[in-house]
Amino acid sequence: MAFSLFACNSPSSEFSMEFVDGLPTIQDVGADRMPEEIAPVQAPFEMPAFSKPNFPDFVVNVADMGAKEGEWITQAIKQAIEEVHQNGGGKVLIPKGKWKTGRITLKSNVNLHLEQGAELRFSGKLEDYRPAVFTRHEGVEVMSLGACIYAYREDNIAITGKGTLYGPEDGPVKDQMMTEDVVENFVPLDVPVEERIYEGRDGSSIFLPMFISPTECTNVYIEGITLEETAFWNIVPVYCDGVVIRGVTVNSVGIPRGDGIDIESSRNVLIEFSTLNNGDDCFTMKSGRGEDGLRVNRPTENVVVRHCLAKEGHGGITVGSETAGWVKNLYVHDCVFDNTGVGIRFKTRRPRGGGGDNLIYERIRMKLRHTAFRWDMLGSEMYVGDLAKRTPLREKDSLTPEFKNIHAKDIVVEQASAFINVTGIPESPMRNFSLENAIVNSEKLFTAHDARDMLIQNLKVTSQDSLIQVLDSKDIRFENVQFEVPGGKVYTLYEGDQTENITFKNTDPSPTAP
Repeated sequence: MAFSLFACNSPSSEFSMEFVDGLPTIQDVGADRMPEEIAPVQAPFEMPAFSKPNFPDFVVNVADMGAKEGEWITQAIKQAIEEVHQNGGGKVLIPKGKWKTGRITLKSNVNLHLEQGAELRFSGKLEDYRPAVFTRHEGVEVMSLGACIYAYREDNIAITGKGTLYGPEDGPVKDQMMTEDVVENFVPLDVPVEERIYEGRDGSSIFLPMFISPTECTNVYIEGITLEETAFWNIVPVYCDGVVIRGVTVNSVGIPRGDGIDIESSRNVLIEFSTLNNGDDCFTMKSGRGEDGLRVNRPTENVVVRHCLAKEGHGGITVGSETAGWVKNLYVHDCVFDNTGVGIRFKTRRPRGGGGDNLIYERIRMKLRHTAFRWDMLGSEMYVGDLAKRTPLREKDSLTPEFKNIHAKDIVVEQASAFINVTGIPESPMRNFSLENAIVNSEKLFTAHDARDMLIQNLKVTSQDSLIQVLDSKDIRFENVQFEVPGGKVYTLYEGDQTENITFKNTDPSPTAP
């Protein structure tokens, strides 16, 4: 263990704040700022060109199919979708009014459009979501309720408009939620997926339906709608290729596991000008859980999130905790997190597998209740037992996850409980993180457990805490950093045999070698 102190007695570092002029504010982002057209995507990896989908002019109004306010219109919507699909495509119109429905299943070349003033409320009865459909629940494949709006192996589908959708009302759908165990322990993974059936017969447990979940679809477009009162995760593309989500508003505060947008083992995704206010994580990247996720082995990759607003939520932008298929090539830029919990969040667990690679964050403004940059790779004993304990070290195997090659630039943290907090895995430390150009205001300063190769460069950090704490971490560099801390003194606490090469260059205060 090494413990040292250094004081503000060096020349000022050459810190520049010019980058702040290009950062968005809350007035620049979110659903209220969505432009009419999709601007070209510029990312540090190859992305396709995105455009709005084309549908024929053919329109079917569900009211013309017999839909009446106050009555269940499930069958009318189904007939309208089928007619549009058989006609070669077009729009199914939900007009202004208050409507009630069970599960909706979209088909190719159909745009489900909700007029402004349309309110679509979903049933809480299990029979309105049967038969079971192929889906993924928290990273494990099952046959269950699927989603309120579902599609399977369809192409060119859309959900658009200024209407509002409400999740399942109270009833068996919520009352029979599986609570016995975590999903990977509850579902027998040695049983074929088509036999993993959970549809709540005879009072048996079910998995809560997601709100919108296209599955194994291509060319998915979601724009303008508002989602309220979900039972579970809100917008969840699963195994999709070519997804645009823009101008959506999601409200699920107070709903456990009420994630906003979860990208699940999907690729070529654009999320822009959306506003999330959630009971769990806001923008989230996932790719399967543990052994079942490794069996499927499909990454989430090539995802751009831009001009978005995260409000209430556990994490503004989160990777994990289901990471078995890897999350690769994520670019988040020009976003604002306002009153969010953690800002930039990374979660995984020893038995989850996979991890995250090439994750890039630029031009982000954050006002947070918790930590600005948080890695939690061990989790809780409640969910993974003794594997959540840091020691003893385990042998690395296929279920050992890793996070690596993570880069952030041009960041303002207006408020946070802590600046950086890394909880890595001893046998799989977090590797290669850089943060360049940032202004940070936090209560706690810096903690790194089981990390390798971190560069903190060109920062001004104002903190109520003076401690930089390092455990079994190495090659951590602070360059051109101004610390404004109580008493003008910064303390370092180094622990663990693996801790080495923690360096400070042109920092104020400037330490002597510990």
